[in-house]
Amino acid sequence: MYAPSFVSADFCEKRVPHRNRIASGWKEPYRVTGIDWLILGLYFAFVLGIGVALKGSMKTSTDFFLAGRAIPAWVAGLAFMSANLGAQEVIGMGASGAKYGIATSHFYWIGAIPAMVFVGLFMMPFYYGSRARSVPEYLRLRFDEKTRGLNAISFAIMTIFSSGISMYAIAKLIQTLHVFDGVFQRLGLSSSWIFDFAILISAIVVLVYTFLGGLSSAIYNEVLQFFLIVAGFLPLSYLGLKNVGGWSGLKATLGPSYTHSWAGMSHANTNRLGVEWFGLAMGLGFVLSFGYWCTDFLVIQRAMAAKSMSAARRTPLIGAFPKMLFPFLVILPGLIAIALPTQPDVPLHARVVVSAQPPGRGIIPIKVDATSGQPMLDKDGKPQLDYDLAVPSMLLHYFPPGMLGLGLTALLASFMSGMAGNVTAFNTVWTYDIYQSYIRPGATDAHYLWMGRASTVFGIAFSIAAAYMANRFNNIMDMLQLVFAFVNAPLFATFLLGMFWKRTTGHAAFTGLLAGTAAAAIHHGLTLPAGAVVGIKGGWLAVTHLYPSEMAQNFWTAIYAWSTCFVVTIVVSLMTRAPEESKLVGLVYSLTPKPEEEPLAWYARPASLAIMVLAGTVLLNIIFW
Repeated sequence: MYAPSFVSADFCEKRVPHRNRIASGWKEPYRVTGIDWLILGLYFAFVLGIGVALKGSMKTSTDFFLAGRAIPAWVAGLAFMSANLGAQEVIGMGASGAKYGIATSHFYWIGAIPAMVFVGLFMMPFYYGSRARSVPEYLRLRFDEKTRGLNAISFAIMTIFSSGISMYAIAKLIQTLHVFDGVFQRLGLSSSWIFDFAILISAIVVLVYTFLGGLSSAIYNEVLQFFLIVAGFLPLSYLGLKNVGGWSGLKATLGPSYTHSWAGMSHANTNRLGVEWFGLAMGLGFVLSFGYWCTDFLVIQRAMAAKSMSAARRTPLIGAFPKMLFPFLVILPGLIAIALPTQPDVPLHARVVVSAQPPGRGIIPIKVDATSGQPMLDKDGKPQLDYDLAVPSMLLHYFPPGMLGLGLTALLASFMSGMAGNVTAFNTVWTYDIYQSYIRPGATDAHYLWMGRASTVFGIAFSIAAAYMANRFNNIMDMLQLVFAFVNAPLFATFLLGMFWKRTTGHAAFTGLLAGTAAAAIHHGLTLPAGAVVGIKGGWLAVTHLYPSEMAQNFWTAIYAWSTCFVVTIVVSLMTRAPEESKLVGLVYSLTPKPEEEPLAWYARPASLAIMVLAGTVLLNIIFW
């Protein structure tokens, strides 16, 4: 099982300002106190209570899968953003901040906001107006059954991986913070089982409240999670930034490669992301970003639950405002973690040593092999830093009892919300687009409601298996973007052509999706990130090109997948019979009447919200240029 490289007494005592600094001698690592347990207990009682309270209103499959389409715009907007605020956001962005620097902000300012604006203004009228219950069902309406089936299967697999990543992050966090160490010692159990126990507990909690309350339960818990994240991480960013001398002190410690978002983007070898401006803009800003926010049913499902067309269009735009500012909550702690002193003046006997090994950098330790207990090395023999521990390390570094409980609760809330979001998306797609379409068509609504609950159970079971696969990466964001490159990148090309080119055919869409996914697999199999070994990270066909980083490989995998799907879909469309225009009304932009706006104040209209959020994004890019 995963274990931190070492937990030092210095790390657990001296680095927390309110506790006594020790210079030598061994002390017990920091344990979760009674007040921390109380805060955690209140959170678990609340989320389970939401599921119990909503159980009685889950009378139909629409109630369970789409929350009865009765969610207010502001609730749907926060849930739209928070559905993406799982492990990949909190742990993954903190890890990427430590690994790649402030350039990680591109995942927000060019890799999220423009796409969120686009989906609100242009795509929600298609999704909501068609009354489709899922993204794959829209593909059936626009194209044909086989295109829907292919997307449903690939999306179901992706949600399992995403849910597993969140589950893995929960277990890793609990192990790192020693939450259950005391309990296991009193019971005489080996601490090596804590990782497995944490996975099981998180799976049970998410299973209970999604099984009972469906999408409504997940949405209201996502809103709760949003406020917990702000309350738990705003003090962490403030204390950390103050400790390193503010932004100017951070810049002086780390240098421009960490603190300028566009520095060195003229060439792949002159910036920490390892990608030039075109790869960044095309791979992340266009393909991956639009591919995720415009086609991923996990987030689209929240907007489709809104109470009206206008509310559905405003949902992603409302979510974009807090999304702009989240780099200061989730990326900044990663930069601070790498900038802090690395184990200064601490003798070896002052550490709780798991195995003799070198220190990491800042307060980020070396990644340890779960089997041997030895440092994990890259192909050059250098120890790998465990960047995923950046945020948990910051919590131990700064937060006292009570505050640590709040920070820990915020992390667990985000992880379990990410799990629940993926599970609710999975059970909807499985039930409507796979089970109802191919296994048991024509059954009663009550039967499909039962199947939705049953699929929640086996969806979480598959997620547990995916959680153990995530341990192969030292930055879960790298793994997640790789999954998106295979699934979302070609799908976005299909959607773009299908919504804006009425000549696109069903045979072309299906062929293009297959070709795009195949192109992603071939590119991944022929390339490898620098320092990686051949296998799950690429090169399994042959190594024809080395990328400076895993993220650079992900961006270009997405570009090849999107481009191949785009070109193949156009060619096959021109070779096959055009669809009847009468069947495309409401599904293609040029054939769809413009939606009528509700009488709203000027600042609440979708176009006004879009202008405001884009202006704010441009300003942030200029400030951190």
